[in-house]
Amino acid sequence: MLKNWFKLAAVLGMLATLVGCSATRAINALVPSDTYRLTPDVAYGPQARQLLDVYQPKGEPPDGGFPVVVFFYGGTWHMGERAQYRFMGEALAAHGMVAMVADYRLYPEATYPGFLPDCAKAVVYALNESARFSGNPRRVVVMGHSAGAYNAAMIALDPRWLSQQGHRVSELAGWIGLAGPYDFIPIVDPQTRETFHHPDVPLESQPIRHVSAAAPRTFLAVAKEDKEVNPERNSAQLAEKLKTAGVPVDLKRYDHVGHISLVGSFAQPLRWLSPALKDVSAFVKGLPAVAGRDHVKPSDVP
Repeated sequence: MLKNWFKLAAVLGMLATLVGCSATRAINALVPSDTYRLTPDVAYGPQARQLLDVYQPKGEPPDGGFPVVVFFYGGTWHMGERAQYRFMGEALAAHGMVAMVADYRLYPEATYPGFLPDCAKAVVYALNESARFSGNPRRVVVMGHSAGAYNAAMIALDPRWLSQQGHRVSELAGWIGLAGPYDFIPIVDPQTRETFHHPDVPLESQPIRHVSAAAPRTFLAVAKEDKEVNPERNSAQLAEKLKTAGVPVDLKRYDHVGHISLVGSFAQPLRWLSPALKDVSAFVKGLPAVAGRDHVKPSDVP
């Protein structure tokens, strides 16, 4: 027991200071492995990084299947891999959701908008194939943290990316952004500048410019004291614009967490840090199933 407390203290220390494989490896070491069924290395496209891991809840699914969450991690579009986020897959699956934790191409292989078709393909995989994992294809939600929340926002708000895959935003039951950047011109961070072609950053790269009444139901979560991504400029401003457009929005501000520890609080040993997992679970399970599919003809992917 004492050994676990020392492990937990080490995890908290790393969460406070860094993002990366060492911190998530420490968290994953404390996460249970018997609360889900794992199907790893599922290809959603032909590229090496177009892979996802599926975490399926144990037990009998409800009528129509479990809700499905496609999760994109952060890392300034420069780093990250799906294995680091086993704690997220476990958290969602243990709370009755099929979780698909997806990789996508990173810089320098992909700059804006090259990673967005990857994300759209991962979501389309969920729409088309989630029934194989006891998921409900009419209750698919796209979710992300930090840069991954940006990706989720663009898939949910900008219709170009799903339409290029022969699908529509209206097929999504909802979307979730954790500490996401949605309005970040002028760009300050050097890595983000590389990704978005600074100084010629396309205005259409900003999720806030794609707000419309067609957006899916939205859940936005922020750390009140986020020092990395301004929660008021990004999430609060986006929430206000969505509400003005008539889109139902939940905006949650959490004390006692920061930009990284917000997502860390989904891990079983750290859930006392915030009720974010509980709130996300309630949001997803409260979403109604969408109407029947409304496919479009795919166009060329950039």
